[in-house]
Amino acid sequence: MLTFIPTPIGNPQDITIRAIKIFEKTELFLCEDTRQTKRLLKLLEERFDMVYPQAEFYSFNEHNGKERLETFGHLLTEKEVVYVSDAGMPVISDPGQLLVAYAQEHDIKYDVLPGASAVTTAYAASGFEEGKFLFYAFLPHKGKERTTALLEAMNNGYNTVLYESPHRLEKLLHEIESLDENRELFLAKEISKKYQSYYKGTAKLLNEQFASLTIRGEWVVVIKANKSTEKSLSFSEVLMLDIPPKAKAKILAQLTDKSVKEWYKELIG
Repeated sequence: MLTFIPTPIGNPQDITIRAIKIFEKTELFLCEDTRQTKRLLKLLEERFDMVYPQAEFYSFNEHNGKERLETFGHLLTEKEVVYVSDAGMPVISDPGQLLVAYAQEHDIKYDVLPGASAVTTAYAASGFEEGKFLFYAFLPHKGKERTTALLEAMNNGYNTVLYESPHRLEKLLHEIESLDENRELFLAKEISKKYQSYYKGTAKLLNEQFASLTIRGEWVVVIKANKSTEKSLSFSEVLMLDIPPKAKAKILAQLTDKSVKEWYKELIG
């Protein structure tokens, strides 16, 4: 039996009784990082009297996933196999999706346990009233792909959730402010951990606030929807136009606070 088990995103007490019981009888662990999984299991053994499993541990990620399936695929029906991410819900922004696809393709029975997720936790804490939202995970790091993805995230008409690392959060806030300084944002830092913090305000105000803060930890960013359908369509149409970068940069400059030069650099980067 193959089981996907969510792990705590910060506080180990968020583990479920059901997860612990399955861990105890697991024979094979496929992990995003075996060290992280073993550390969690040891902690559960010490604090919650879990019986540490007599199991084998193997990494399973985007680099070795296909190779692992060639090696262990036949064991998914023969042994008690568990897949876990480093933290949170497996498969969401996570290489476990390869394993789900394999199980479906080969008609292998599997189960996914409910559990902690930074996406839904941050959105619930945001206070944004709409029940609908889109999840974009991590944006591309740089260049045209990042610019295009951010514009889409800001102008798709829905509240949008992003993940961001501490060393790129400042960059993201400046990018959002340059596009729409009055856009309302909600930021959640280190959810369920000791230094959990929430911040809410416009992009401009948060940039001013963060100028005096030391940015550490993992972040979830919720961007409030832009309800201007006209502006949203304009961005989408411009980005899809098959025209030279200089011409596209001139149009984008008219729609934002960025200069033609800045847009041209983004488009060819």
